[in-house]
Amino acid sequence: MLLNDRKIRILEAIINDYILTAEPIGSRTIAKKYGLGISSATIRNEMSDLEDMGFIIQPHASAGRVPTDKGYRLYVDRLMRRRELTDEEARFLQSVIANNINQIDYMMQETARAIAVLTKCAIVVSEPQVKKTTIKHIQLVPVDEQAFVMVLVTDSKVVKNHLIYLDQVPDEQALARMSAFINESLRELCVEDIDSSLAKKLASQFGHEEDALYAVLNAIAAVMQSEDDVQIYTSGVRNILSFPEFSDLEKAKAMFKALEEKDMLITLLGKNSSEKIQVVIGSENNLELLEDCSVIKANYHVSGQNFGSIGIIGPKRMDYSQAVAVLNGILKHLSAVIKALSGK
Repeated sequence: MLLNDRKIRILEAIINDYILTAEPIGSRTIAKKYGLGISSATIRNEMSDLEDMGFIIQPHASAGRVPTDKGYRLYVDRLMRRRELTDEEARFLQSVIANNINQIDYMMQETARAIAVLTKCAIVVSEPQVKKTTIKHIQLVPVDEQAFVMVLVTDSKVVKNHLIYLDQVPDEQALARMSAFINESLRELCVEDIDSSLAKKLASQFGHEEDALYAVLNAIAAVMQSEDDVQIYTSGVRNILSFPEFSDLEKAKAMFKALEEKDMLITLLGKNSSEKIQVVIGSENNLELLEDCSVIKANYHVSGQNFGSIGIIGPKRMDYSQAVAVLNGILKHLSAVIKALSGK
């Protein structure tokens, strides 16, 4: 069966109307509202064909039609009108980043909040991946006779703290000397550069307090390698409750469960290094709990390097055009800021 221009215009009308109203639409309403120049009887016949082709369904016998995942996919890939950020939206995003530029982790939290405000959806943001950045500074701070804190600062201003236990912690002056030695030896190195051979080399050069030195080097590697250390920020989760689709308690519970599990969110954002925005619709999701949702996601990059990810989660009838525009805008601002901070 041919998907001709008339069918496409009718499908576009159904999807645009459903995005706005969340109500099934019938042939008579399409004829009155959208001025397609054809009768409701003709529209009804075309809708029957679109249903047979899998682009729309009739949820109830007496109801109009609503889009399927296949219908939304065609809409996003071929029919959706691309738009730019409005001046007001652009100014809002710029102000959020500019006001929080001094600390990346807080800036990411505020970025998630800003996108949630604009899109009315749930937002997931991962912070810059530490293993992709380099060491800028290490400081060792004594706590008591058996413990001291390692403070690690990366070139993108991410700060990590790690508590280290020893049978006997070196005194404050010894820790200061070790801090200076490590800073001189490891500055500008990334996680791939820190291995057992480097540890042995540094231990032989430092010449004393080997147990403490090895403990610090192991802590640095653990902090920078651990995927569990990837920070995930969410915002706007309660926005989901404003969509009538999630008045169904089971659907709402599935959504909240997915957004509470860090491992699920990491899976949701994925590890794709592509710089393109991805739109994942309903059943295309790799998380069953989100099969009633669509996810618009992308990575933010600096000099071709993947630093982190952003995901916009909403109902399948979300305003795709606006969400893509907002995500495009924030990606440009974030990449520019992180590039300036990291000197890459």
